[in-house]
Amino acid sequence: MPAANNTSEQVNKPAENNAVRILLDGHGGDGAPDIVLDALKQVITSSSKEAKFGVCGLVEVLVPALKARGLFEQVEIVPSAEFIKMTDAPAIAVRRKKQSSIHVGARAVRDGNWDALVSAGNTGALMAISKLILKTLPGIDRPALASMIPATDGGTFLLDIGANVDCSSEHLVQLAVMGHCYLQAAEGIESPRIGLLNIGTEDGKGTDVVKVAGTRLKASNLNFIGNVEGTDIFSDRVDIVVCDGFVGNVALKTMEGVANLILGTLKKELTSSITAKAGALLSRKALKRVKTALSPSEHNGAPLLGLNGIVVKSHGGADAHGYACAIKVAMREVEAGLIERTIEAMNAMAESSE
Repeated sequence: MPAANNTSEQVNKPAENNAVRILLDGHGGDGAPDIVLDALKQVITSSSKEAKFGVCGLVEVLVPALKARGLFEQVEIVPSAEFIKMTDAPAIAVRRKKQSSIHVGARAVRDGNWDALVSAGNTGALMAISKLILKTLPGIDRPALASMIPATDGGTFLLDIGANVDCSSEHLVQLAVMGHCYLQAAEGIESPRIGLLNIGTEDGKGTDVVKVAGTRLKASNLNFIGNVEGTDIFSDRVDIVVCDGFVGNVALKTMEGVANLILGTLKKELTSSITAKAGALLSRKALKRVKTALSPSEHNGAPLLGLNGIVVKSHGGADAHGYACAIKVAMREVEAGLIERTIEAMNAMAESSE
């Protein structure tokens, strides 16, 4: 363990027994570092998998926080001299805070010292720094941000949700490939069904960009089912929904708002009278399952896809349980060899188009 005044980057030894090595940004998110370390303790306590964990950040802050949770001997500290605030402009953070926890963490992944970086910090800065340091995989122009959305059959993978607000047809095709590889690797779905988010299911609907992307996806070896509408995101019709980041972000925030409205309305109505309270008591198990299904924290952990390294974005306002879910997403990506799968899929796509 480094001394409290050491702010140089730490050289990490490979984990034993091929254990996954997950590095956390100790200063990302609204409740950092407390939420980050509480989440880490949950994962260490509950997981039976071989794993090595590290936290990147200010040593003088992390040491007492780790000791207070009994994690000092179990977790490695990777020192950074500063951190990026949620209010920092991404361009400024990239240029002027090169010793921040995100910079240091991304370099540690690039250099092979850690397998993945998890951060709840500034999304724009995390995306920009990760792309600058890790670069994109061959055949991928831009990294993408994705999220699992609750659906009747478990979940629908939506991408992009904000990283690329303006996509070409080629970018949409690349998003489809990245989503395909992620569900294969992380969720074990061998041939995920892919749909293009549109204003109608007919081939002639939508913008020229979407039409061209649809034509290309039809000719690919992916399991493309055609155009889908917003209501299909929550159905069992499709596994992956592809759209540009502008549409995806609006859709995601709308979903979160509706979920909060439903949960808030249920709570209000079920406590409005003695009869309602009695009914709520009788159905509390079912109501708890509804709350779990709609809770954003249960689906926390947005992978940054297309990078030559694994990076997972946790919601900045996530609680410890939600952040723990993001850590587990990173672990699954590493264990399943997501990077290698994506490279293979992009090579196959290039060969099929020749």
